[in-house]
Order: sequence, then C-alpha cells, then structure tokens
Amino acid sequence: MNSPENKTMTDAQWREKLTPEQYHVLREAGTERAYTGQYDKHYDEGEYVCAGCGTVLFESDDKYNSGCGWPAFTQPADEQKVEERRDNSLGMSRTEVLCAECGGHLGHVFPDGPPEAGGLRYCINSAALDFDAGKSGD
Repeated sequence: MNSPENKTMTDAQWREKLTPEQYHVLREAGTERAYTGQYDKHYDEGEYVCAGCGTVLFESDDKYNSGCGWPAFTQPADEQKVEERRDNSLGMSRTEVLCAECGGHLGHVFPDGPPEAGGLRYCINSAALDFDAGKSGD
C-alpha cells in the first residue's frame, strides 16, 4: 500500500482518494467530534493503518479505552512510522502525531496514558485510520 507518490500527491488527488472527513483530518489537521469515530469503541484484533497511505501505525494489543472519545493507544506499532511535532494551535501546547509516510495528521500524544504501559496516550482520529483484522503481531 505504501508508495513514493504518497508524499507528492496533489491536493486534488488527495481529495479524490479520501472521504471529506478523512481529507479534513489527514490533510487539514482537523479533528472529528468526540465519541463519533468508528474505532473509538472498536477492540477487534488487528492493525490500524493510515487511511491515507496504508502504513501500519498501531496494533490492537496497544489500544485501550481511555474514555477520551477517540481511539487511544499506548505506543505506535513502529516508532519510525509516526512523526511528532509541537502544535501550539488553539491556544494550547500539544504534540501532534503524523504519519511518517504521507505526512497525514493523525491526532496528538499526551503524557496521561497508563503508567504501566509507558505513560503515553496516542489520541488518534478514527477518520485517519483503516483497520486490517487479524494481522496484529504478524
């Protein structure tokens, strides 16, 4: 699924490939409304992949119910598949999480996750993700 053109797709190509909500989240750093995403209460076994390019981002084994209204993970499947950068928008200082392959906005990471799992909460928009069932741990 990953391919070099993901970094060089035009805005028109992204709009054609993604749903309007996916485009808003991935390409405009938008946020879906809390408790509305299809993966918030989703706990099947598998891999969560970038809806923009198919890169494996998170594993179901690292997903937990944080109660925040968005899918929450304790860590990425591979640290090199996500990028983090400071986000000072909306009068807050947060750490934005992006797909390293296509640059799509995924959500934010916060230091209030389960202490026994490293203390991080990757709060990710469902619209930024697709799900591959049964692939976790392959």
